[in-house]
Amino acid sequence: MLDWLKNINKEHPEFWKEYLAKFSKKTNRYVILSTEATGDSVEKDVITFISAFAVENDSVLIKDSFETILLQYRFMHDNHLSNEYIIESKLLKLSEPEAFKSFVEYLGNGVIVGHEIASDMEMVNATLERLDCGKLRNDALDIAIMHRKLHELPEDKEISLDELAAFYKIPTTSGNSVTEKAYTIALLFLKLKFKLGLK
Repeated sequence: MLDWLKNINKEHPEFWKEYLAKFSKKTNRYVILSTEATGDSVEKDVITFISAFAVENDSVLIKDSFETILLQYRFMHDNHLSNEYIIESKLLKLSEPEAFKSFVEYLGNGVIVGHEIASDMEMVNATLERLDCGKLRNDALDIAIMHRKLHELPEDKEISLDELAAFYKIPTTSGNSVTEKAYTIALLFLKLKFKLGLK
């Protein structure tokens, strides 16, 4: 609640100022977000992977996407974790500051969509604060909440991404990568958006 007080005299990076300036205009762009982290603690864990797709005019824009592995060598070393998958991967690899600068520039003022998006947002915001930025200003939608609303289910009814995909007959692969999850979320979002009559 007092987030603005903490940041009132803080000098933010230039990319963050540019990001904040984008909110003077409305958008019809949705950004489907999926992340992977080393755990659930915003103090102790770090994000290792970010994947996102844009959705506009009821279409998933494959060319308008974002995907990177975050080079968290210090965290891996300090916690005696293997970083073999990072070395072997052919995907774009960026340091945490570079990755978040690129992600914020990609995100712009788009509406964020995810599955159990509150936990993703919490991790993203904790990282941004470490990088001398504020919290994301974007509106966010959660496909699990949209599904519960559509079917008048209790608010505390948990439903996994696989269960949602099965319910709406969205095919999934056994790979279950962060990017595959983001794409599944995008397809589910389009179905739910149509069923709920959202523009």
